[in-house]
Amino acid sequence: METNNTDVAGFQIKHALKLSSEYTQASFTWILSAILTLIFLFNSLDFSNGTLKSTVFTVFAAYAVFTLIQVAVTLKIKADLKRTGEIRSATRKWGYLLLLAIVTGNVFIVAFAFQLIKRIKTTEYIFGAYMFLTQIFIIAVSALNIFKPYVADSFPIAMLVLIGIAVFDLVVLLLVGRQSQNEQTPSWMKYIAILLLISSVTGNLFAFVLAINIFVKLRNDISSIEKWNSMWGKIVRNNTAMLGFFFIVFVFTISVCSPFTFDYEMAVENNYESILQTPSWAYPLGTDNFGRDLFSRIVFGARISLVVGLASTLIPALIGGVLGAVSGYYGARTDNIIMRLLDILYAVPGILLAIAIIAAFGANTVNLIIALSVGSIPTYARTMRANVLMVANFEYVDSARALGASDYSIIFKHIVPNSLAPMIVKATLTIGGAVIATSSLSFLGLGVEPHIPEWGNILKLGSTYLETNSYLAIYPGLAIILLVLSFNFLGDALRDALDPKLD
Repeated sequence: METNNTDVAGFQIKHALKLSSEYTQASFTWILSAILTLIFLFNSLDFSNGTLKSTVFTVFAAYAVFTLIQVAVTLKIKADLKRTGEIRSATRKWGYLLLLAIVTGNVFIVAFAFQLIKRIKTTEYIFGAYMFLTQIFIIAVSALNIFKPYVADSFPIAMLVLIGIAVFDLVVLLLVGRQSQNEQTPSWMKYIAILLLISSVTGNLFAFVLAINIFVKLRNDISSIEKWNSMWGKIVRNNTAMLGFFFIVFVFTISVCSPFTFDYEMAVENNYESILQTPSWAYPLGTDNFGRDLFSRIVFGARISLVVGLASTLIPALIGGVLGAVSGYYGARTDNIIMRLLDILYAVPGILLAIAIIAAFGANTVNLIIALSVGSIPTYARTMRANVLMVANFEYVDSARALGASDYSIIFKHIVPNSLAPMIVKATLTIGGAVIATSSLSFLGLGVEPHIPEWGNILKLGSTYLETNSYLAIYPGLAIILLVLSFNFLGDALRDALDPKLD
């Protein structure tokens, strides 16, 4: 009998640990933090000279301290769950200590700390935490320019604006942190939402999503609120998705703010006095063979990668969506003509079609977007066609047709809006592929013009110095990998959130 009781107790403990999102995230966080700590330790050792890089070793020591604290907190959470089935308030207070990891730039620990502090976490609180975290990281990255020989003329004013927005974001975080999940949003929050929309012009999409969230709650439409909370609730519970979303928003925000905080000349003008400099405070990621700051080049290159990736996804999604909707709705001869023409286009590999278009019309940003867009149209058309064929048989479509609604109204007011979920998921998942294609074509000399700082161009230049100055290829390569992974993680989460079968 005691054996059975022990087995039952053990099963209950394992079940409690499995169900606890805080424990899962705590374990996930200390593992990632430990990996980063080991990377910094490895980079702090100069094996060729047998010396120690003091700056990198200091970063390693700071990461090691917070990683050990994170491990201790994880063990405390595990002990609390085994003892009482919930995390004690004393353990949650450790989250305030972990927030100090923000000075090291350890986003994993800081994101977990915000989660740990609050026992009941609303979607507004999560968005507010990531909004504030994004703003702090943008300020920190932009502040590194003060070590450079010169800064952009707008740098002081831009930094003051960014700091002011960060203070406002902190106030909003404290306000939304006090609200419970079912508490009615006060009417004066609409002014906060308007200010959040204004502040989101810096590119901080978390501020935009939080503002929309507040407006949805203010409508007091129970159905809309439940759908909104259900969708975003699944996403915010996904650790990898939120970290991916954070990196995407961070890259987007730094792309918007960089013209005001970074000097473009540092990225494009040759400086033969600083050729192949190793990473330092003035040049955080070193310089290339022309003396150009690699850090500034990657920052400005992010804008090109995002613009080309988003445009080459949006254009085929719109064109393919319209063709697929018309094809699926009318069927018969219209469907046969459209789909057979798209099949011919689909038969040509996308990358070869892009190379052929660029070879014919020249290598520039506009032609690159067109080249990547044309090859993607058939896949979006097929996706929309399949959705329209299913939705067109629903009763509300028959009702609209019986009431005399035009074909245009039925397609674009009734069918297409209810067929967008799979298209959104597909677009999110394929943006990463578009970023890779952009960098690949630029690497081959068939994408963005060579003098423009774009991640593929930077990687191509760095590949010739892999043996001597490997950082020239490692950093742009990491940027591409992280951005693509982030879009994939977010796309997977959106697919799960928008799938009605998983409700």
